[in-house]
Amino acid sequence: MRVLHAVRSDGFAGVERHIASLAVEQERAGHRVAVVGGDPTAMAGLLDTVPHRPARTVTQTAAAIGRWRGYDVLHVHMTAAELAAVLADPFGRSPVVATRHFAGRRGSEALARTAARVIEHRLAAQIAISSYVARSVEGTSTVVPTGVPVRPPGRPAAERDRTVLVVQRLQPEKQTAVAVEAFARSGLAEQGWSMDVVGPGAERARLERQAAAQASPGSVRFLGRRHDVQDRMAAAAVLLAPCPLEGLGMSVLEAMAAGLPVVAAAAGGHLETVGSTQGAALFPPGDVDVAARLLRELAADQGRRDTYGSALRLTQQQRFTVAEQQRATEAVYRSVL
Repeated sequence: MRVLHAVRSDGFAGVERHIASLAVEQERAGHRVAVVGGDPTAMAGLLDTVPHRPARTVTQTAAAIGRWRGYDVLHVHMTAAELAAVLADPFGRSPVVATRHFAGRRGSEALARTAARVIEHRLAAQIAISSYVARSVEGTSTVVPTGVPVRPPGRPAAERDRTVLVVQRLQPEKQTAVAVEAFARSGLAEQGWSMDVVGPGAERARLERQAAAQASPGSVRFLGRRHDVQDRMAAAAVLLAPCPLEGLGMSVLEAMAAGLPVVAAAAGGHLETVGSTQGAALFPPGDVDVAARLLRELAADQGRRDTYGSALRLTQQQRFTVAEQQRATEAVYRSVL
């Protein structure tokens, strides 16, 4: 099949990683694939031989879609790209499949609601990345969980750094403040542990002030956007995932693939990833005391970290691979062709 993915974006976060990973796997499966949108440099680094065109506005996305003729399926991601698909092909020459990445309905204002009705009429099928997202969006969805590559296990717990890792955008809904406070209350800094926070965002300055006020000096480091996340996951002791609204959680899946123990908020997509693993370390959303206790318990028990990390890795290999995501996505395409 000839597949065109589109997202209105000049950034690179979970959605863009999702698209790039799926596109490469689809090409490996023998399909002809191209991608519109996402940060050009970051996308080029992952897409390899998959053609790519940038698109930072709705009109640029529509124009790029329009220039790519002959695709069998147009696969769009996020509402802006859905709208661009309508503008680029208003008469429906090719089926449009939309993936819903977040747990929310389209449009909160009158104009947006009108656009949402047009989009819904144009879609041939809708994919949700988790059952949580499928329950939260309008319309019927086929659940196709995001997959990540199967990776070699990281170091055993005895050889890992005494580091708690946080990997996410620093935006209010991600609740990074919960992670900082939980680490501070855990008392691990006094035992020589540190926390590394990876990711860009508008809340960085406020979080740095919070860390300075609550945690031991120098124990919390804000590293911004990094290109060595996989290496850090292979070496860290624990990943802390405080966001209660993750559609599924790409960083959590990547940690699971690395055999990295995860402490996560018991909500959203985390219940389907970490929560489907025996012995899951889950805390009520926002509960810093329970999160701190779970960090202390894992830090004190190397054997448990090894066992738990291996169980998470097995869950990823059984349920959240890119190969399985490709197979299930292809079945959706064939259902509309």
